[in-house]
Amino acid sequence: MENHNKTSFRSAQAPHRPLTRYYADEESRSGFVREMFDTTAEDYDRIESILGLGTGLWYRGQALERAGLRPGMNVVDVGVGTGLVARQAARIVGDQGTVTGVDPSLGMMRNAKVPESVRLVEGRAEELPFPDGQFDFLSMGYALRHISDLSVAFREFHRVMKPGAKLCILEITCPQRWLGRLLLKVYMKGLVPMLAFIVGNRRNTPHLWRYYWDTIEACVPTAQVVATLEASGFSGVRCHNEVRGLSILAEYQATRSE
Repeated sequence: MENHNKTSFRSAQAPHRPLTRYYADEESRSGFVREMFDTTAEDYDRIESILGLGTGLWYRGQALERAGLRPGMNVVDVGVGTGLVARQAARIVGDQGTVTGVDPSLGMMRNAKVPESVRLVEGRAEELPFPDGQFDFLSMGYALRHISDLSVAFREFHRVMKPGAKLCILEITCPQRWLGRLLLKVYMKGLVPMLAFIVGNRRNTPHLWRYYWDTIEACVPTAQVVATLEASGFSGVRCHNEVRGLSILAEYQATRSE
């Protein structure tokens, strides 16, 4: 059974190997992730602000603008969560633009702090509930590791974007050097869960942040993400690394082909 599960993850182009200490197979993985975020949503923004690592609101806004977000655009934020990226997108596009957030976790969206103009919709990256060619810009903030299939999700991204639309995926990646990797692991798997236990209100919150690190450590290399975006029909694909201490912030930028 275990070999069958591993094969299924590989063939599906999962963003990381199966973390069987948390779930047994892909079917139970998606339920595990949704429940984890649902039950820790009220603590998420508080712990994320402690986590820091340069991924605050200012950085998110700068990354969106680097990827081409401009006033008046129609934006979809996939994996909107509590709205940290969507909030910045709404600020940038202004009154003439629109922002839609989509997420499978109703608990996260119930705790979203976004302007009233931002529309929140339940849905998965692999099956977006939107018509073809609707958006000028698609963003995803630190949710790539939680989808089931990179190729399916990226094809869905391509489908709902207009020709020439811009894409921005933000993610945390492991440092290449062993010392940087060790320091980040101690911080994210040790210190952050301990702080989450102290300041969090939900019992599962420390568990979420341990899982968060394990998905970062197991995630596929940036070159594979770039190659899958290109195979899904995107052009001008690049991974911009914003240097912040340990140099772990990756911005995947691309354009939907004409």
